[in-house]
Amino acid sequence: MSDDFGLWDVIVSMLWFMLLIAWIWLFISILSDIFRDRSLSGGAKALWTLFLVVMPWIGALVYLIVRGSEMGERTVRDAQEREQQFRDYVQEAAGSKGVSGELRELAVLRDSGVLSPAEYEQAKQKVLA
Repeated sequence: MSDDFGLWDVIVSMLWFMLLIAWIWLFISILSDIFRDRSLSGGAKALWTLFLVVMPWIGALVYLIVRGSEMGERTVRDAQEREQQFRDYVQEAAGSKGVSGELRELAVLRDSGVLSPAEYEQAKQKVLA
């Protein structure tokens, strides 16, 4: 028996390793899609999970055929929701109302009598500067 591990053996081993990584990624993607889908009931989620665990290759292929397009739509929608939440958070954290928002607030304070006209003008100049 030869202990020689040639170039071809390395290439084949790398191919199998990459296929294993792709399979793990696909399995995790399908499981995460099952559990983030709000339209599936708990029983349906359990059945899909059981199907994937008992017959992984067939389960994954069936899931991709039956629910693959919805899987992509959910991924895009979730990414858009996360992006919008991030933008809202950044705007809230920055406290950016903009110049017009601050001037509007100053006008409301002036109209309600909290600020005198002179104080209003001074604050307005500060905002515009």
